[in-house]
Amino acid sequence: MTAGVDEDVFAQLVETVDRFARERLIPAEHRVEAEDEVPEEIVGEMKAMGLFGLSTPEEFGGIGLSVSQEAVLIETLCYASLTFRSLIGTNVGIGSQGIVMDGTAEQKARWLPGIASGEVISAFALTEPDNGSDAGGIRTMARRDGDDYVIDGTKRYITNAVRADVFTVYARTDPEEPGANGVSAFIVPADTPGIQVGKPDRKLGQRGTKTSDVVFDGVRVPAEAMLGGPERLNRGFRTAMKVLDRGRIHIGAMSVGQAQRMLDIATDYALERRQFGVPIGEHQLVQGLIADCQAELQAGRALVRSTAATFDREGKAILEAACTKYFCTEMAGRVADRALQIHGGAGYMAEYDIERLYRDVRLLRIYEGTSQIQQLVIARRTLAGRGA
Repeated sequence: MTAGVDEDVFAQLVETVDRFARERLIPAEHRVEAEDEVPEEIVGEMKAMGLFGLSTPEEFGGIGLSVSQEAVLIETLCYASLTFRSLIGTNVGIGSQGIVMDGTAEQKARWLPGIASGEVISAFALTEPDNGSDAGGIRTMARRDGDDYVIDGTKRYITNAVRADVFTVYARTDPEEPGANGVSAFIVPADTPGIQVGKPDRKLGQRGTKTSDVVFDGVRVPAEAMLGGPERLNRGFRTAMKVLDRGRIHIGAMSVGQAQRMLDIATDYALERRQFGVPIGEHQLVQGLIADCQAELQAGRALVRSTAATFDREGKAILEAACTKYFCTEMAGRVADRALQIHGGAGYMAEYDIERLYRDVRLLRIYEGTSQIQQLVIARRTLAGRGA
């Protein structure tokens, strides 16, 4: 069971992050959109607040939030642009949690303090050009050579790759073993010879986030670089799935934060914009759009918090996390569509925030497991549960 931090301390942290998001981050959103970069002064402020170490245990310099607390705080932070969350996202989630969950004592001591402070940026190198949803089809190879492994392959859409100081790399260590069973994970410093990071991708939304290809060409690492040590040979995929399980709750919280922002923007517009002599919020068809947004937002928030509580209590929530990621990301997309519709033609114009938020939330339904992958997980576990 994950206890988290004292509730009074946590309440103060939430209040601080809420004020930071509304007073510091939201006013900077247009600059980030124009420059495709988060200002360094904001990065420094986020480090000083401890946001890079939200989920890192206190013994390694982090804050040590429970999953339930993390969900509330990420929802609060994601009232502002998702780009800001992307800065800390890998350190809080997929880039660090494999080390927290399955790393050796030496690996934790070496990497987690820097990850928690933000001095070390971590990245999660799983997706490949031909293998995204089918992570078990990984082609990147890690060949044993004496006391070392030599890694060759290409990873794609790797968040924070251009900023990364360390990668958790998933590679096939047993070419004879089909699917996920022959995959291991390695902790690889970014300055290891043979690593080439591509230029940042141009994307539909979330400008200021950085994703890139990463090529591993004869990258040599010691056997002790295997996540969890050599005894975890061919068990890397299990780590990846545990990391993504928790990450899906995190993305659900992100979706709720953005949905609340979009609903607030649309509601304000409905109160101010007049048509036929009255504010458009007095028209029942507009009220219907607002009501649908509010109902789904409340359901999404309840689902995130219930799933987070299950994870804290049981250490896993596979079915519930898939439901959370699926419902909340799809919900955010529907809220975005309705909010833009409430704005009418103005919503299609870049001068209004809803145009940008509409583009930003589209990615939520794709990364860390598409909606279709979540449907497969949900259906298969439901069928298996009844079959048992």
